[in-house]
Amino acid sequence: MSLGLKAALRLTLENITPLSKENVSLVDCVDRIAASDLYALVDSPSMDSSRKDGFAVISHEVANATPEKPVPLQLLGSMAAGGEKDIQVKPGTTVRVLTGARIPTGADAVVAEEYAKKGNSDVLVESFAEPKNVLRRGSDVTMGKCILRTGQLISPAMTGLLAAAGHSVVPVFRNPIVGMLGTGDEIVEPGNTLTEGKLYASNIMTLAGWCHRYGMKSRMAIVKDDPEALLCALKNLADETDAVITSGGAWMGDHDLVAHVLEGMGWKKVFHRIRMGPGKAVGFGMLDKKPVFILAGGPPSNLMGFLQIALPGILALSGHKDPGLPRISARLASELAEGESDWTDFFFGTLEWIDGLPDFHPMNKRSRLNSLAKATAVASIPEGKDYLPAGSVISVQWLK
Repeated sequence: MSLGLKAALRLTLENITPLSKENVSLVDCVDRIAASDLYALVDSPSMDSSRKDGFAVISHEVANATPEKPVPLQLLGSMAAGGEKDIQVKPGTTVRVLTGARIPTGADAVVAEEYAKKGNSDVLVESFAEPKNVLRRGSDVTMGKCILRTGQLISPAMTGLLAAAGHSVVPVFRNPIVGMLGTGDEIVEPGNTLTEGKLYASNIMTLAGWCHRYGMKSRMAIVKDDPEALLCALKNLADETDAVITSGGAWMGDHDLVAHVLEGMGWKKVFHRIRMGPGKAVGFGMLDKKPVFILAGGPPSNLMGFLQIALPGILALSGHKDPGLPRISARLASELAEGESDWTDFFFGTLEWIDGLPDFHPMNKRSRLNSLAKATAVASIPEGKDYLPAGSVISVQWLK
């Protein structure tokens, strides 16, 4: 009995746990998933500092300053960012401070330089505009505060926050090495001579490209429709990788051997066939505690099975809490109609931004490589429906 898409995805994710942790540098942690909560080790900034170039003052002394009635203050000296000296501000005095400089003892505000006139030994404050231009200690990062949660995707901006908080290495979940096995007597490795009746192994190159986008390494192999050769290739890939994806030989024909060979290897089949199109032949199971995904050989079915099942599965290995493609709202430029309401029907398409909300233009369901290479999104008619009218606003998966 075949499964619906939601049930198949749920079973996939229930059988996968994230890989082990590893410590990486701040630069290398971008787009990785945090494997531990991290707390600030220091305050940042480590002292009260000036937000602007100006003059450190006692605020109540200059609160009523105007150009007509400026407040004169004795200039005691200057302080710059990174300097260690401290000059105490007393009533009737001021200190020149540059952006990032510590706030001198006794001062509680900074008058921006455009509101003051500097003489040789004094300063005339002509106005005092709030705010007080003081960046308080710990206002960016407070020591002891949690700044990164387990399972959080780390952005470039987060690396800066982690650096400010005193961290130089970050614990993340290890990214999987994914094995890609292209099967079929007709498949030729790119770069080799292509003879009549053969075709290059484009599917596994596409899938490897997707893995590369998410920072995963891949191992690729090509094998003929021979049980012994397939068995050997699967064993080798399973030994060298954290997950295996097969391409081709996924159905029930005379040359569709993948599932039979895996059964002989003792894999734990979770499912094989989903009520979705294209990609219904997708299968999933565990081989020695490693996930194995079976994909069809036809390019639309191959890619859709990968995007809907295999990609979420391998993203879960690297710790993603909500694995899968990002989603955005889009308006259907034309209707979606298929005819099988007990299936999830998928459509590759392109997005066109016109007035803020993008239009989704569906492609022919039997589109091949040339069209698939131009696709920027995936829309679907969910199970229980067989038609979505033009103009409908739906959630689509973004192939960005």
